Amino acid sequence: MRPLFAITIAALLAVACSRKNPALIAEVQAFIDGYAEQWLDLYYISAKAEWQSNVEIIEGDTTNAARTNRANEALAAFTGSVENIDRVQHFLEQKKKLEPLQVKQLEAILYMAANNPQTVAELVKKRIAAETAQNEKLFGFDFQIDGRSVSTNRIDEILSTSDDLAERLKAWTASKEVGIGLKGGLANLIRLRNGTVQALEYEDYFQYQVSDFGMTVPEMVELMDQFNRELRPLYRELHTYFRYALADKYGQPVPDLIPAHWLPNRWGQDWTALVKVEGLDLDGALSQKEPQWLVRQAERFYVSLGYPTLPASFYELSSLYPLPPGTPYKKNNHASAWHLDLGNDIRSLMSVEPNTRWYSTTHHELGHIYYFLAYTSPAAGGANDRVPPLLRGGANRGYHEAIGSLMGLASMQQPFIEAIGLDVGGGEPDPIQTLLQEALDHVVFLPWSCGVMTHFEHELYEKPLAINEYNRRWWELKAHYQGIAPPSERGEEFCDAASKTHINNDPAQYYDYAVSVILLFQLHDHIAREILEQDPHATNYFGSKAAGDFLWSIMETGASGDWRAILRDKLGGGLSARAMLDYFQPLMDWLQKQNQGREHTLPEL
Repeated sequence: MRPLFAITIAALLAVACSRKNPALIAEVQAFIDGYAEQWLDLYYISAKAEWQSNVEIIEGDTTNAARTNRANEALAAFTGSVENIDRVQHFLEQKKKLEPLQVKQLEAILYMAANNPQTVAELVKKRIAAETAQNEKLFGFDFQIDGRSVSTNRIDEILSTSDDLAERLKAWTASKEVGIGLKGGLANLIRLRNGTVQALEYEDYFQYQVSDFGMTVPEMVELMDQFNRELRPLYRELHTYFRYALADKYGQPVPDLIPAHWLPNRWGQDWTALVKVEGLDLDGALSQKEPQWLVRQAERFYVSLGYPTLPASFYELSSLYPLPPGTPYKKNNHASAWHLDLGNDIRSLMSVEPNTRWYSTTHHELGHIYYFLAYTSPAAGGANDRVPPLLRGGANRGYHEAIGSLMGLASMQQPFIEAIGLDVGGGEPDPIQTLLQEALDHVVFLPWSCGVMTHFEHELYEKPLAINEYNRRWWELKAHYQGIAPPSERGEEFCDAASKTHINNDPAQYYDYAVSVILLFQLHDHIAREILEQDPHATNYFGSKAAGDFLWSIMETGASGDWRAILRDKLGGGLSARAMLDYFQPLMDWLQKQNQGREHTLPEL
């Protein structure tokens, strides 16, 4: 037994070591303030260059690429400077003597540094140039069907509406041609991304991205596998039901794996177009509207929750609609929200057309925009001292997506649609068909996000997967998790994974979206039952200031708090698929009856 005196001295020393140091706190704050000021300037220049590279893509013109490279190199040189890394690491050795918010900011600085360490400056420069080149190839690609150029919106339209298998096959095949020219660039990017983060002792880029959640790679992969296991029985019933339904529709034998071109999405991640809910003709109602109406309606929804109107600059600076025919340049058609200066410059990049997909998407993207506003809005004292610039992000990356997806879900429920005055047919929609359509959005998404994307990118960066194995492994994972097969053999001359935007330019973090789906159902269940006191299957958020206040209280803290603590505080627990399973239980019961006597062929996990 240690003497009491020794224990007392040890305790006193521990207290002394952990006691806050005012002089050190002041020194650290001066460093953080100076760093943030320079970083914001460089970040804004970089963001504007990236924006221009996404909204004006001219074949053969290197002006945007050169500007983007210069801006990103300058930002990288600052965030990854050896001096900054050394100072932050020195401060973090004394983090018990600092304020918690200072520690969070220092950790954010070090995390950014790991992506651009100037100890390997030439490698970082090569990675930035490679990323810019990959984006230009991806977003500047000329998709063609029968030798005629088509937009990705047109490809999506064919896959969503055509009953002609030959036409569908041409559209699906055309959508994958872009991957051929991206394969070599992807392999190079994997090498460069791994090399940059390894300079600060991350094992690979996948581990680097996962660490932003405060989790290890095995923990994240297990969480994704857990969600997949929990949702697998429901997805198996959906898979079986549509194997038979689609085979009947196209007059084909029932397949074990669903041919990819039978599905209404280029990657099989969203099957909602397979079901048309009678009495809820949203496409018909929206076809009578101008595209501008969809965006303004989404804004009206957020304003009804008690949120501010969007600044005029949002509409002046955003790129919201498809380019007119004959425009001498292309744009990135993938919907996204941008917080360019982490202040007032908020924009969205979309190609809105008056249909259900873009109606939901506008509500989703404006969810990101209002998240930006929430953690950037002034605190009571005037300046925004609540969330420093370095912590202006979601509580974790999944939170941002969850808010957007939650609003997309809310906007699709019938009481909401009626409340905003859309005439969708006047009938009474079948609740099971409504649930089925929702499941084809959210449930179908999880084998894709938790399974295919997470495991493929894990293998890409951790093994790393050899370039001559990309397509084989991609389709093995597609078969295993989604139960989907290519229309015909796809050899290694193809790189079908690279047709997905995120594989190229938002890498190794697709599990964010899986987390967001689980979280959105937890949030929705709480809002429906505890705030609105409505059936979660038939809610109307429109005009609910209480629902708005609840969500704002989550968004306004940005990344300044612990995401797990926010979950416990707001929802009383951790991440759980329980709310999602409860939501779809009536559908599960119905599907099991429909599938009696049918063979399940989805592989076991």
